[in-house]
Amino acid sequence: MTEIILVRHGQANSGATDEASYDRLSDLGHRQAAWLGTWLTDTEPHFDRVITGTLTRQRQTASAMGYPSTQQDVRLNELTYFNLAHAMQAQHGIPAPDTAQEFARYLPDVITHWAEDRLVDVPETFGSFRARIVALMGEACDAHGRTLMVTSGGVIGMVMQHVLGLETRAMANMMLRIQNSSVHRLRYVHGALMLDTFNATPHLDAADRAHARTFI
Repeated sequence: MTEIILVRHGQANSGATDEASYDRLSDLGHRQAAWLGTWLTDTEPHFDRVITGTLTRQRQTASAMGYPSTQQDVRLNELTYFNLAHAMQAQHGIPAPDTAQEFARYLPDVITHWAEDRLVDVPETFGSFRARIVALMGEACDAHGRTLMVTSGGVIGMVMQHVLGLETRAMANMMLRIQNSSVHRLRYVHGALMLDTFNATPHLDAADRAHARTFI
């Protein structure tokens, strides 16, 4: 049997305005990851392999979870949100929002423009983003055993699209709900990759950790 456990990184620098400054964990992000690592150690300590993307926030999350030495795969890296947002404004006159409510309407529009190739001169096409993630999932299914992958919300959203056959806006809406340090469990059975768990945060269930349930 093959099991793939996807983890979104802990809270990053949510006040950032560019990719480089966003790419580090906040103090809370480190705590979220450490709590998750303790929960995994207590409940299911063995993984045949642990893989992260190459981004700082992903590697910091794995380290805080107790996995300082991991494989790295660039295919687990996040989409470049700030580049897409800049393209939305420059090419379509739609500025990035200032509030969470506006962002909930804005992100599906950005992802739809990207998926329909209406954003040009961005670092990666939607098709390329999807292809690299689908290829990685295929390799993980063939590897057998249990694989822990520390990645980002956009990657997890694309995995959900691949597994569940979601339309683009539905995928983007799922991305909006993916919490920092959340756990997403998939199994490869009977020749198909199936979703068992989405967006679990058992390490944050205690009432005194309610403040640590973050999305951005």
